[in-house]
Amino acid sequence: MPDMLPGVARPTILVVEDEAPLLTLLRYNLEKQGFRVEEAADGQEALLRVAEAQPDLVLLDWMLPALSGLEVCRQLRRRPATRDLPIIMVTARTEDQDAVRALDTGADDYISKPFAMDGLLARIRALLRRSGSIATKGTLGWRDLTMDQDAHRVSRNGRSLHLGPTEYRLLEFFMQHPGRVFSREQLLDAVWGRDIHVEPRTVDVHIRRLRKAINGTGEEDVIRTVRSAGYALDVEAG
Repeated sequence: MPDMLPGVARPTILVVEDEAPLLTLLRYNLEKQGFRVEEAADGQEALLRVAEAQPDLVLLDWMLPALSGLEVCRQLRRRPATRDLPIIMVTARTEDQDAVRALDTGADDYISKPFAMDGLLARIRALLRRSGSIATKGTLGWRDLTMDQDAHRVSRNGRSLHLGPTEYRLLEFFMQHPGRVFSREQLLDAVWGRDIHVEPRTVDVHIRRLRKAINGTGEEDVIRTVRSAGYALDVEAG
């Protein structure tokens, strides 16, 4: 994992899936939520990937070429280093006994295709919290802003705010470092990640959206622009 600014953790998820369209969809949605994603197209490659650099969680398709997801799960559970590695089995099989079989093999959770992405993300976060890869975060507060990090809810003066995923991550980062000025490049590294190629000016667009979402009529603008330097969660002196 690349070095990141304080307060931002990006767990790595290994997605083991041989259906290219689903793999692309999963990568897009997981990266959008701030996870790092590694890929494997079959069971043998999955075992090699885990041996090279152990992820924080494995999203494992049941039906894979050469080596099934069940066998991958069995082998990971036999190894001391991966005995407690969180594993979610993904499959098109829907029979109750299939779920029991997956769990008996050592999977921590089981989800059937087709699945709702929100439901999968909730399961991933729950497992990562349980394993300690994502801590239970609690609540952040600054002036009249409150952020419940576990429920992903934000309010100002008791008024619920509706933020997009990127605006949420921006505000969360600012609330972890109030008063500190960050350049566009630093914000890109912290919120988007260094392995995501985004133009620095994209930050300006999301800052505008964040301001629009959190600054109500008559309320003070709490995002301060520092010319030639960047942005801060702060108010103008005066």
